[in-house]
Amino acid sequence: MSGTPESSPLGTTQRWVLVLIAVALAVGLVILRGGIQSESPMEQLARRSLDPQIALTNGRHTLIEFYADWCQVCREMAPSMLDLEKRSRDRLDVVLVNVDNPRWQDLVDRYDVNGIPQLNLFNAEGEPKGRSLGLRNAKELKLLTTALLEDQPLPALPGVGNINGLLTPSSASSALAGDPIPATAGPRSHG
Repeated sequence: MSGTPESSPLGTTQRWVLVLIAVALAVGLVILRGGIQSESPMEQLARRSLDPQIALTNGRHTLIEFYADWCQVCREMAPSMLDLEKRSRDRLDVVLVNVDNPRWQDLVDRYDVNGIPQLNLFNAEGEPKGRSLGLRNAKELKLLTTALLEDQPLPALPGVGNINGLLTPSSASSALAGDPIPATAGPRSHG
């Protein structure tokens, strides 16, 4: 052995070109994935979400969204929901409940979730005030939450209704205690 380093089949210029190509590909992947912060608005909301039991008993108004990761409408609504959560966090708890997580099956049954996204609205005492089924744009979300926060009737929007007759405060507290409530069609039954 002569003690001299082995010569590389690539020259210095070629190595630098390969490094630049690798860096360009890495930057391109970061951009395609949505930047350094690759968490989607729905993932951000779910991560920041309180446990429903805590939200319903902490003296703040609560909006529970029943959703699924595969739900395109839920993903479409997520940026508006995240904006709502950021603007209202001092007065309103926004809670996400994934209908595909077996941990939440009791809530799915309790609140008769038969389609998603479903928003359930609760006053500061944890009493149900209404619900909304289907896509809501930012303006509609603002109307719903303003009515809830100001203790006004919910806006007359398609898919929005009061809880009257569907779930009374006494049945809600019974359900929170873990008493079973009969299930109806599930949110996944609608394809």
